[in-house]
Amino acid sequence: MEYELRAKKVKMIVFDVDGVLTGGELFLGAEGEVLKTFHTQDGLGITAAHRAGLKTAIITGRSSEMVRSRAAELAIADVFQGSLDKVSSLRQLLEKYGLEIDEIGYVGDDLNDLAVIGVVGLACAVANAVPEVKAAVHFVASCHGGHGAVREVIEMVLKAQGKWDMVVESYRNPGAVNAGQ
Repeated sequence: MEYELRAKKVKMIVFDVDGVLTGGELFLGAEGEVLKTFHTQDGLGITAAHRAGLKTAIITGRSSEMVRSRAAELAIADVFQGSLDKVSSLRQLLEKYGLEIDEIGYVGDDLNDLAVIGVVGLACAVANAVPEVKAAVHFVASCHGGHGAVREVIEMVLKAQGKWDMVVESYRNPGAVNAGQ
């Protein structure tokens, strides 16, 4: 399948937040704070990506302390919040890491992701993405955003690269396998 060939080249996976790392719901507290929920399997998937040597980043149109906190917890060093031009943010990542555009995977769900989806090497969508996004990507996860879709994309990439078994073994027998090599 074409997406597997594209996945073999990926060195960095970039995520949108609302609707991808979360289910898209925003919970507003009495003091005006915005609360978001994140799926633990997506988090472990991001950790697995790091173990396998992949870089990860976030580019999101909204700004949230919760996103900063979750990204720090997951060791995602590059977080672009309030990004109205996601392609510009992506270019900064390419320059910082010396990557080519075909080495980038991106996971999105809505219209504001279309510009990035149109240029990356591996464009992915969550199951509940809008039809325009699903039509533009190479891979559509079977899981919804905030409910394991990120994990599914990461597993697909790592399996295409032949790294998944090493990652699994690194959890089964810590110290015996260096999955990042």
